[in-house]
Amino acid sequence: MSDTPPPILPPVPTPAQARSGCLTAFMVISGIILLLPGLCALLFGGISISDSGRVDSDIAPLVFLGLFVGIGGAALIWAAIKGRKAPPIRNDR
Repeated sequence: MSDTPPPILPPVPTPAQARSGCLTAFMVISGIILLLPGLCALLFGGISISDSGRVDSDIAPLVFLGLFVGIGGAALIWAAIKGRKAPPIRNDR
């Protein structure tokens, strides 16, 4: 027998630590809802540009806010689909 202790392995994630399917579905649905203001911003920004040749100063902040919210919705969908990465398995032998 050897006097060396066995290697210490990282803890194995339990199923309780994994994200549930309901949370993933909620994130995707919320992201789709948040895409709607971005779509409206593109629509109204495009109409505003085509009417006057430039974005009106009255509607520009709303267009940028809608685009920002739409980008947040896309990021939320991406985070839901991508999921959480599992910790790397170390093999110290």
